[in-house]
Amino acid sequence: MRTSPEQRAALGVLALCTLMNTLSRGIGESFAIFLLPIAREFGADRASITGVYSTFVLVVGLMSPLVGVTVDRLGARLCYGLGLTLFASAYALAGAMTELWQMYLLIGVLSAVGSTLIGAVPASSLVSRWFGARLPSAMGALSAALGTGMLIVAPLVQALVEHGGWRSAYRAMGLCLFVLLAPLLLLPWKRISAGAPDVVAAAARRAGAQVAWTVGRALRTPIFWALSGVMFFTSITTYTINVQLVACLVEAGFKPLEAATVFGLVGMLSIVGMLGAGVLAERFGERWVATLSYGATILGIGVLALASRFPSGLLIGVFVLLFGTMQGSRGPLVAVLAARNFPGAMGRVYGMVLVNVGAGAGIGSWASGTLYDLTGAYYAGFLLAAVCAVAGLGFFWTVRSLSGAAPLDPRT
Repeated sequence: MRTSPEQRAALGVLALCTLMNTLSRGIGESFAIFLLPIAREFGADRASITGVYSTFVLVVGLMSPLVGVTVDRLGARLCYGLGLTLFASAYALAGAMTELWQMYLLIGVLSAVGSTLIGAVPASSLVSRWFGARLPSAMGALSAALGTGMLIVAPLVQALVEHGGWRSAYRAMGLCLFVLLAPLLLLPWKRISAGAPDVVAAAARRAGAQVAWTVGRALRTPIFWALSGVMFFTSITTYTINVQLVACLVEAGFKPLEAATVFGLVGMLSIVGMLGAGVLAERFGERWVATLSYGATILGIGVLALASRFPSGLLIGVFVLLFGTMQGSRGPLVAVLAARNFPGAMGRVYGMVLVNVGAGAGIGSWASGTLYDLTGAYYAGFLLAAVCAVAGLGFFWTVRSLSGAAPLDPRT
């Protein structure tokens, strides 16, 4: 079946946003590869090193509302251009770090600002202007950037670290990002930002039929806080596991490259879950998809706990299938529910929701390091991750709007 010029343009925008989100997520998540070599060189304990990543994800969360305003009011070209410049600069300079506080500044703060400016918030805002009925599937494809990034970046970064050390790996990452800057700025951003006329018109009709959404009005709705709660607890679950996964596997007896490959495979299979979440939600609704997703995540955490005690390729394979397939699958559900319930204010409201990703991820990554230092093992972190997964699922069963009910009206 032939596609129209408008459909091809929509797919092109989706591809661009997915690519940038892949770089943002993949390079940002590569911190797990650097954890052990940097800890050894600086002689730092696990909590101090994971604190860098906690700072990174916290800044990402705090920046999300500002990025939403930036892309809505100042345009996508400025947002992406500035973001890629800062992101590249942070990693290029990180290769010359001599003190741990410099890592907090460059990786924890500067790279986080750059990552957010080219990440999920501007991408979701642009994609929502191009897709109507197929928005859940499009958001699923966009969210698959987490898996794609982990799959591609993790083994490459591990190879760079083993070949030339962590400093040369950081420099190489910065150089690659700088190379992309000129082509990015030359794209037709006016057309990209305009969206599909029928989708934009439909959104305008929905927004015009009711009082316009603002962040203040959104903050007074149960669904905003439910979406925030989902992202908060889910992020604790995900980042308690991910930030320590490579280190956990290495200490269990796996080779560093094997551990990095497992990390990448977790990301690869998350693509299936993210794409599937959007498609299944169109048919069965968000609540049942969330139930399947959280259930598999909890089982996967249990299998990882067993594998850390009894190292086995089979157990690791089961963990990858359960945890990896569902990793990030809640993101597309939340993005669709935000777009559906807050038309006309997607960038700003979704940005506010994503603050909770930063808060949850910061707590999860910090707690994983602290609990390891206190107990000398990973089991307490595994328990925390499972409990928070149960909490995230609870919102889908206690808040009616998360079941895919009719969109809210800001007057109600």
